[in-house]
Amino acid sequence: MRKRHPKASDSSEPSSSQETDNDVVLDKEDDVQVDVRRSGKVWLSVLILITYSSWAVYNYQHGNLPRPLTAQQAGKRGFSEIQAMKHVTALTQFGPHPVSSDALVHALEYVLEAVEKVKETAHWEVDVNVDLFESKSGVNRLVGGLFKGKSLVYSDISHIVLRILPKYESDAGDNAILVSSHIDTVFSTGGAGDCSSCVAVMLELARSVSQSAHGFKNSVIFLFNTGEEEGLNGAHSFITQHPWSSTVRLAIDLEAMGTGGKSGIFQAGPSPWAIENFALAAKYPSGQIIGQDLFTSGVIKSATDFQVYKEVAGLSGLDFAFADNTAVYHTKNDKIELIKPGSLQHLGENMLAFLLRVASSSDLPKEKTLQGEEKSKADSAVYFDILGKYMIVYRQSFATMLYVSVIMQSILIWVMSLIMGGYPAVVSLMLSCLSIILSWIFSVAFSVAVAFILPLISSSPVPYASNPWMTVGLFVSPAVLGSISGQHVAFMFLRKKSSNRNSNKMQVSPRLRDNLAKLEAERWLFKAGFIQWLVLLALGTYYKLGSTYLALVWLVPPAFAYGLLEATLTPIRLPKPLKLATLVISLAVPVLVSSGSFIRLAGTMIGMLIRFDRNPGGTPEWLGNVMIAVVIATFISLTMVYLLAYIHLSGAKRSIVTALCIITALSLSLVSSGVLPAFTEDTARAVNVVHVVDTSGEDPVSFISLFSNTPGNLNMEAEQIKEGFKCGRDNKVDFVSFEAKYSCVTKKNAEAGWDKNDIPVLRVVDDKERVIAVSMDTGGSTRWTLGIDMEEIEDFTLQVGEEEELMIARGEKSSNEEGWHQIQFSGGKKAPTRFVLKLYEKKEEVSVEKKKKKEEKKQRPLLKLRTDFDRITPQVERVLQKLPSFCSLFGKSTSPFTLAFLASLPYTK
Repeated sequence: MRKRHPKASDSSEPSSSQETDNDVVLDKEDDVQVDVRRSGKVWLSVLILITYSSWAVYNYQHGNLPRPLTAQQAGKRGFSEIQAMKHVTALTQFGPHPVSSDALVHALEYVLEAVEKVKETAHWEVDVNVDLFESKSGVNRLVGGLFKGKSLVYSDISHIVLRILPKYESDAGDNAILVSSHIDTVFSTGGAGDCSSCVAVMLELARSVSQSAHGFKNSVIFLFNTGEEEGLNGAHSFITQHPWSSTVRLAIDLEAMGTGGKSGIFQAGPSPWAIENFALAAKYPSGQIIGQDLFTSGVIKSATDFQVYKEVAGLSGLDFAFADNTAVYHTKNDKIELIKPGSLQHLGENMLAFLLRVASSSDLPKEKTLQGEEKSKADSAVYFDILGKYMIVYRQSFATMLYVSVIMQSILIWVMSLIMGGYPAVVSLMLSCLSIILSWIFSVAFSVAVAFILPLISSSPVPYASNPWMTVGLFVSPAVLGSISGQHVAFMFLRKKSSNRNSNKMQVSPRLRDNLAKLEAERWLFKAGFIQWLVLLALGTYYKLGSTYLALVWLVPPAFAYGLLEATLTPIRLPKPLKLATLVISLAVPVLVSSGSFIRLAGTMIGMLIRFDRNPGGTPEWLGNVMIAVVIATFISLTMVYLLAYIHLSGAKRSIVTALCIITALSLSLVSSGVLPAFTEDTARAVNVVHVVDTSGEDPVSFISLFSNTPGNLNMEAEQIKEGFKCGRDNKVDFVSFEAKYSCVTKKNAEAGWDKNDIPVLRVVDDKERVIAVSMDTGGSTRWTLGIDMEEIEDFTLQVGEEEELMIARGEKSSNEEGWHQIQFSGGKKAPTRFVLKLYEKKEEVSVEKKKKKEEKKQRPLLKLRTDFDRITPQVERVLQKLPSFCSLFGKSTSPFTLAFLASLPYTK
């Protein structure tokens, strides 16, 4: 039975115990027994409760979709997923429809027919304008993101533009809301998710809006563009060439980086007007600013049309994306069967309610921030949804004031506590900081150790790609084990320090002194969580990160619960065990607000490993695993700091450690045995098979190249194909925009299957002082990439075709290839295939050292050209037929089609 703790009033009673100068002296014969053991079953119950609650929050927040409605249920002015899915079915039946393909022409014809039907059935007080817009040539230069430093040139790309406005509102045509998505796909998929689902939602929205627009004050423009997959060219051509673009005041982009699920906002702004109105209007609001922070930081290697609307047009708005099944992005598995029922209904109802609100508003944003201009973050918005029911939005300026207020108050409390506690409190604070550092180090180290082991015991460096739940045993368990270990080391230091201090203050038995030291150490471990989140709150506030609200959520509720339920300790009052109620109250709000987002983020990153290696073979095989391990260890260290503080005085500690070791060992055994395949028919490995014709030398060299964007070598696949592939990192195939540092190439010279007329030609037609005019014939290809050696060239101009105007692009170096600038061209069937390039040599005195370095260069060319064809040669067809079913061709704007020609122009000056 636990006896009551001695209080200050006890010292006035007759006893052998005396109080002198705040020292407590307890007679050993009247020693107080302090029970420090906590039931292991109770701790395990709390752990299970928190785990289950986190998973329940995730499922409710991201898996709770509305019921699809039929046309009859939705009515004329509602949104019907059943009708929208008919459009998805029709578009996917055309198969892959990239730019310049016949299938894209058919897809455009289908969308045009659908919008004409919207025009015919619109309300009699509504005007509907339809425009089949064919763009002129243009150059798209972006200041950031995936295409930073490149010149994206386009020609002959077609879009369908639909404008809906009230007949009797004179100013409606001058103030428009743009809703945009793209019809084109990459060459490897029919694009059910990316982005037929978005186009289908827009068609159904247009039908509904056309029945309601008679009450609008603004117009709504639906842009069905092409060329997005080739470098956001469709959006750029509309903004720079279409007459309606000058009327746009707000831009909404619909995208997909997976198939279905909830379509959430992952970019908003710069003005907070749109996100604030969306939060008020949306029926199922979904969006997290943590996605925006990651996207703008470059962690997520992707780009959307919203970048053009924001950078080039200076518009504010919202960027939506479907993000379920991210592993199927740009592969054959982006198919209609994976779109969950309710996905389109969720986006459609949100968008419809939002459009009805903003189209009726008289205060659309007027201010624009053009490319290159700075925009203050003070007026941007911080936003996040809670369980997909409510969206919290507040201005960054308010957030900064709130955060600074909390930081200052927290620092003041800590300073006062340290002053009252004196030197011992300062030492304990330092040791609690040590617990944070050790917990992070051990957690990351244990998890990363497994990441390094996986490539050694598995046929694939990412054996969990098709079974993401395996990461629980492979990374979560080691991370938790490491966090416990790090905390345990700090706990021992705190316990020893407290015990030494208590021995100077109290004359008690060693057992009681040790128990009191344990209780005090536990409290400092719990308070270490305050320090951790306070530091993150301060850093996030300094760098003005929107995701800083998470630090506030994980700091304030635990601090409030601790202050509410735990008595203030004095040198006389002995420490007591932390209440479990303190822990439950501390974690209730953080789990509700952030657990769904953390789980979603981890799952998305695991799916992205399918396309992780942007430069095939250029990154170590273990790098993807290490990134996932660090992310998971970070989440564990951040979120379990409060929970793990309770385990050190719990009977469950040994059991938990044993269980974690067993789970990790079993997971590694499963990986080693190969029982669970790394890839399946539905979660395919991203590979490319390209027939390469290299004409850089005197005689053309032709071979088949096999490479993968998924980490790991291709030895197993090459052996299964049996076409004489030779694999290794020495097989360097230069595709200008990347270098396949690890690839498999056929030994034999595969000459059949391509026409010599397709070979590109680079020819110097005029060579004046400092100016080199180059004639370029791409052999009929309307998709090519050119590298210009910017070590020699200062600037350049490009003339597209024979009659197009001269377009000028500044000659800076591209970020992904040292010393080279890239021009990437894509166009429709009528796009020119002959160009004139004028190169302006640098004005500089060449020193002896530079001359020597030039001579040392091994025939570095002035220009490197790659032309791509969506054509399957007999050799490629044979390889594709033998390709394992768990492999899928992967398409992106910087990778070749299935036939590529390489050429170069040597620099002879």
